[in-house]
Amino acid sequence: MTLPSAIRQQVRARATYLCEYCHALEEASAAQFEIDHIHPRSLGGSDDLENLALACQRCNAYRYNFTQGFDLEIQATVPLFNPRQQKWSDHFCWTTDGLRILGITSTGRATCQRLDLNDDFHNQGAILKARQFWVVAGWHPPLNDPRQN
Repeated sequence: MTLPSAIRQQVRARATYLCEYCHALEEASAAQFEIDHIHPRSLGGSDDLENLALACQRCNAYRYNFTQGFDLEIQATVPLFNPRQQKWSDHFCWTTDGLRILGITSTGRATCQRLDLNDDFHNQGAILKARQFWVVAGWHPPLNDPRQN
């Protein structure tokens, strides 16, 4: 079932046109971002606005229908970041150069790993190369996002 365009636009505006997982700017992408079901449809999730998030194609693909990830630091399975219930800056920050996302909680670390937010497992650093260009252009990271101390 396709979501109505008004709902899609509401999700996009609420997210301020940032991927709600990696905080990439949609304007810097070659393609329009996806509407992600936080609790996947395949697991009984609804099309309710509170279950929808804006996600770049990369994050949407890696998240797939996963709702949990593994935090290597505490050796436990934990819930992935939920942009409707949690604040991004409570779980993540950027390295000082703005290229890598650091998980600062179990949820943040598990989400970084599951969504491969820094290309540690796939693509040989393609997202890091893109972020380098975005930093130079002044598009990245978003102004309100915290950086590593």
